[in-house]
Amino acid sequence: MSAKLYEKGLEEYSKSGVITGNLAMAVWIVLGTIGCWFLTPLGAWIFLAFALIMVGVVLRKLVCTDCYYYGKWCSIGWGKLSALMFPKGNEEGFGTSLGQKLAPLTYGLLTVVPVVFLVTSMFDTSQLLIPKIIVLVLLLAVAFYSGTISRKKGCSACKMRLVCPGSAVKEK
Repeated sequence: MSAKLYEKGLEEYSKSGVITGNLAMAVWIVLGTIGCWFLTPLGAWIFLAFALIMVGVVLRKLVCTDCYYYGKWCSIGWGKLSALMFPKGNEEGFGTSLGQKLAPLTYGLLTVVPVVFLVTSMFDTSQLLIPKIIVLVLLLAVAFYSGTISRKKGCSACKMRLVCPGSAVKEK
């Protein structure tokens, strides 16, 4: 393998961190689905299917199979999940894989789509506004946590951070 690893990175992450990360992801998807439901149930089902397929399958194939943590406990445990579903890929292609381009788009859509649906649904005066505001605030809080605090913590101890274009922590 020619990918340069961050030598101080963890061999495997803690299971408690994996549980926390997956819980945050599940809450993010559930809140997004609820947010879409306020406008249209069909939109919510489409959003849920998109989220589960992209996060649970497509990105696991396109990102995790080429990762050092394939078959191991990464910061969110998806190296283990990926190994159950797909054969090992090529670590040298990790930083330039299609998955590296799709991941930010996918995670961005997990927030933007429900926010647009929620804001649009707020114009319907036949529904209560307070539940929509609560879901919106919680969705934005979980998305912020996942995209900043959790991501930075996970990236700081990642062996792949030197070659990962999505790393929240870069060497100086």
